[in-house]
Amino acid sequence: MSEYCIISDGSCDLPKDLAARENITVVPFYVSFDERNYMKEGVDIGVRDFYQKMVDNKGVFPKSSLPSVQDYMEVFEPIIKQGKGIVCICITSKFSGSVQSATNAKNILLETYPDAKIEVIDSMVNTVLQGLFVLEAAKMCKAGVPMEACVKELLDMRESGRIFFTIGSIDYLKHGGRIGKLSGLAASVLGIKPLITLKDGEIYNSGISRSRKASMAKVIELLKQYIEERKIDMKKWQLCIGFGYDREEAVAFQKQILSELGGIITEAECPCFQIGATISVHTGPYPIGVGLIRKQTLC
Repeated sequence: MSEYCIISDGSCDLPKDLAARENITVVPFYVSFDERNYMKEGVDIGVRDFYQKMVDNKGVFPKSSLPSVQDYMEVFEPIIKQGKGIVCICITSKFSGSVQSATNAKNILLETYPDAKIEVIDSMVNTVLQGLFVLEAAKMCKAGVPMEACVKELLDMRESGRIFFTIGSIDYLKHGGRIGKLSGLAASVLGIKPLITLKDGEIYNSGISRSRKASMAKVIELLKQYIEERKIDMKKWQLCIGFGYDREEAVAFQKQILSELGGIITEAECPCFQIGATISVHTGPYPIGVGLIRKQTLC
């Protein structure tokens, strides 16, 4: 039995069965279509149902809300009572206050359980890339890597993470107030497809395109450029596809990436994970991209 447990907020966007298999506990975000009634993602509303509702109700912009301090306390306390430590991995603090909720929960519980070992980590990433990061933590936990060493390795890994992606339209970015983060993006041009890079916990403008096909091709160019610039050995890195409503498009995109990378990774080494509500409220129903991060080196 491991000395600690791995916890993540719902931004990790891991499939439920995979999270359960790897003993990862997920604390959900909330989502609302009317700003009054909030539902726990993955509990009160499934991701697929969430996307269908967005597609069926164009012009309606859903909102997300972070897990509360109480949500985290309800997960943390039973683990502490078992005498185990906690490594809790949260979405980049530039996007959400989830890491602060978890930290507040930690501090409250330490008043009652002063010997508890609780580490809250700002992953500096989000969505499917956070999922890869969390899976690497689970791998170390399962292999018996001590908690302190696991945390140090995670902190060393996180700077390497990148997401390169595009979206169907900029309307959701504009409505959610994220457009200001993308300096130079011609928001007034109809039909443009922005290219966006997430690094160091922030999103950056990486160009624009006028067609979906061209924007997806440019996402692959950004990926290849990053791999070449860093002289990355893909055997030592994790890669995944993130997609929204359209799984068939994601599978085709996956095949295109595998081809462009010349067979250096297999289909199993480039899984397709569905992007959840936490991010898609800002991207709309048609985000697609690729994330990669260095693998842990301790086991």
